Amino acid sequence: MSEVETHNLRLDRPLEQQGIKAIDALHVACAEASQSDYFITCDKRLINRCQGLTLKAINPTDFIFEIEDDN
Repeated sequence: MSEVETHNLRLDRPLEQQGIKAIDALHVACAEASQSDYFITCDKRLINRCQGLTLKAINPTDFIFEIEDDN
């Protein structure tokens, strides 16, 4: 994580309190810190638990459909 300073990440506790596993919480926190619009995953449980975050958790197929609809 040389590019992203860890003190700016919303690490484990708040995300784990939503039922997100520690390693997934780190990935989501990095995506949020990089100001990503989307977090793409095949993990339905993780998608459901990421609702209400600043980025949108979405599966790859839905992401493609959403991007195609925008064009």
